[in-house]
Formats: sequence, C-alpha cells, structure tokens
Amino acid sequence: MKEIGGYLELEEMSGKEYYPDLIKLNLGRNALIFALKYLHIKKLWLPFLLCDSVTSVCKNAKIELAWYHIKKDFSPALPNRKLASGEYLYIVNYYGQLSQERLLKLQSIYDNILLDNTHAFFQRPLDTIPVLYSCRKFFGLPDGAYLSLGQKNKISIDFLPNDSSAERMKHILGRYEHTASAYYSSMLNTAHNLSIEPVKQMSRLTQNLLRGIDYQRICSIRNANYAILSDALDSQNHLILFPQEGPFVYPFYCQNGICIRKKLAEDKIFVPTYWSNVIQDMPNESIEYDYAANILPLPCDQRYGMEEMTRILNVLEQLMKGQDDI
Repeated sequence: MKEIGGYLELEEMSGKEYYPDLIKLNLGRNALIFALKYLHIKKLWLPFLLCDSVTSVCKNAKIELAWYHIKKDFSPALPNRKLASGEYLYIVNYYGQLSQERLLKLQSIYDNILLDNTHAFFQRPLDTIPVLYSCRKFFGLPDGAYLSLGQKNKISIDFLPNDSSAERMKHILGRYEHTASAYYSSMLNTAHNLSIEPVKQMSRLTQNLLRGIDYQRICSIRNANYAILSDALDSQNHLILFPQEGPFVYPFYCQNGICIRKKLAEDKIFVPTYWSNVIQDMPNESIEYDYAANILPLPCDQRYGMEEMTRILNVLEQLMKGQDDI
C-alpha cells in the first residue's frame, strides 16, 4: 500500500532524458553483460588499452577472448576481414575520437562491432551498431547506463529488478558542499560496491536526476572549455584530434606524463590515469603503455569555465618548461 502524507521527498523532474528511448540499466559494465548475452557473442576482440573492469566482465562471461593493438589514431590495428557469426569487435571510442563516419567505415570492414561510448555521451547511436553509454562519467550521478542494440524494435527489460541509488549519493552530495578529498574514501567504497552489483534496471532516482539535467548547457560549456585548451595546446600535442560535441576531456599527450600528472595534483589539478592496469601489464615500448602513461585527460567539464582552464594552462606551462627538473 502506498504511503500518503509525511515529509516530502526529492521532487519529480519535469525535463527529458538525453536518451529516453534507449535501454536503461544500472551500470556500464552491466550494459556490456546484457549486450553479450543478447547478441549471442561467442568470441570478442578486446583492445589491450582497456580498463580491467571491462576485462573482468568479459572473462566472467565465459566467451572466447582475443586481443588487438590500436593505431596512433585509436582505430584497431587488425587485418581487414569480415568477422564470423558470433564474433564481435569491441571498440572503445577513446576520448570520442571515432566519429560516426569512421565507425561506419570500420563496420563495413569488420561487420560485427560493439561500441563503448563511455567517452562520448553526446555522440548519438547509429541504428546498425550496438553501443553503450555510462552516465556517471559525464554527470554528477551515482550510477546509470544506456544501451542501444542497433534494433528498431524496443526491447523489454521488465524482467530485471530495479536498482536503488539513494545509498550511493553520499560522496556526490558531499562534494557539492565540501571538497573531493573529504569524500574520497566514500567514493572508493561506493565504487567497490558497484563492482559486485548485478544487472538491474536503472534506478528511479537516477532516471529522475537525468530528467533534471540541462544537456544543451552542459554540452556548450564543455565545447567552450575544450576550445580554450585546444587553442593553447594543439600545437604541442602529439595527438591529432578531431572536433566533437560535448567532449569528455581534452587529451593532451606529452612526454613525462606520469610525472607531470603528479605535479599537477600538487597544485590541486587532478588528472586521472584511466588505464593504470595497462601501465602495469603492458611493455614500456607498446603504444598502449605510452598512451596510458603520457596522455593527460585534462578536465573541461561543466563545473568549470575560463578561469579554471587558464589556471590549468598556466600550471602546465610552468611544468613543461621545467621538465628537466621533474
């Protein structure tokens, strides 16, 4: 029986989700699990430049795994051939650098593609390519993922239980009023608990929060911040970058990336290492080690503006000048 009366809860948001018609699941890794089963994948090609959470999901799925290197432009370094039935190529859209045109070209070569758009939330799905998105990589959310299976017919997931997100909000709400460091342990604890969470429908709370986001504003801010970094750093960047809408970060490739990352942290500019497992596992001379170690994903998200971008550039300039002392 529904409760009536008592204290008020969070208001229902009246906006619209960015992907209201996609499959709504609780986590990106669980969207991958769902896709593996639905597409009847028997063999999956994985890039060596990959986080260990995705690798563990695929190993637990008990499917055949094969591995491939990437090229400098982030595309697969694989021979051109059509993949067999049940054989798929898992493509990570690193930093959103694979445009829809490039993805369609890759599909024409390999046929069966499963796309990871964790770094490209604002890149719309293509009808012919299954793709997954992670909401908490772009917005202040505890969880949430979207999945498109490249099918026009809507897929029902009513058989899945609903997730609950209320207990995962502490570090998000805490950082809103305090510092990230004050709630860092809470964030880590939440992340650990998510790693063992089964496949569920996206929680009612997360869906409600997604309806309250001003996506056009966020996309515009990210574009503007990225442009500031791009104008200043493109000439020094070892990567050739392609424009995109609502970028994830500005990926700046430089020598001594590991040391510069640490120095940036001393100035309270926190630049993550996305693939620390790759740095540990891959040979130093591999492109995967090089990219994981030396690409600095500089923040350009909606929390910031020109003042913060200028500060990043000023600190980075000083560090680049003094590289011999690092």
